[in-house]
Amino acid sequence: MMEELKKLLEPYQVECTDVQLQQFETFYRLLLEWNEKMNLTAITEEKEVIVKHFFDSITPAFYYHLSNQKMIDVGAGAGFPSIPLKICFPELKMVLLDSLNKRINFLKIVGEKLGFTDFECVHGRAEELGQKNIYRESFDIGIARAVARLNILVELTLPFVRKNGMMIAMKGSHALDEIAEAKKAIEILGGELKETKVFDLPYEYGERTIILLDKTKNTPKKYPRKPGTPNRQPII
Repeated sequence: MMEELKKLLEPYQVECTDVQLQQFETFYRLLLEWNEKMNLTAITEEKEVIVKHFFDSITPAFYYHLSNQKMIDVGAGAGFPSIPLKICFPELKMVLLDSLNKRINFLKIVGEKLGFTDFECVHGRAEELGQKNIYRESFDIGIARAVARLNILVELTLPFVRKNGMMIAMKGSHALDEIAEAKKAIEILGGELKETKVFDLPYEYGERTIILLDKTKNTPKKYPRKPGTPNRQPII
């Protein structure tokens, strides 16, 4: 069945070797196994996982060149988009951030089973880690998939991105309203809208939006604010 993923990716010049397809297969099995113990995903049917999780996670590579950049996945959850991206682009230096320790344990096991290097899973809140020198403004790319509305998401993600780096926000349909709402937050946090890509997943599995933000200035020191504040009092 993972051959289906290979076929879906071919028109976009993303090639999967047999080893990479086997990694996807292993990841799928681990996802199902751990999903019985903890709530990782409501999507478990193989074709749906291939399109809605695996293919969808790789779509940023259709619009932005990925090679050996240092990337952080903010709110990594079950490992989307970071793990499919790491499988397809093993030279990426990847940090996965999540606030739930159980999910971090799962992600670490996936990384070990798939033989990843340059792959770190960090337990913590984006609001706190974004203020730590070891992480703050030290990534080429900050990526987040459907974590929160964009005006909240930029406060959680842009502080990790170095000046002249890139934030990639992966959203569903109707995301254009969020861009207008987030205009002030993007500007305050040092970002600038570069591009928006709207497309449909294969098999009519829904509309998706990818928002690319350039980091043009350093983020003011007061951001991100304390845990919970961006959600309760988003910049508007």
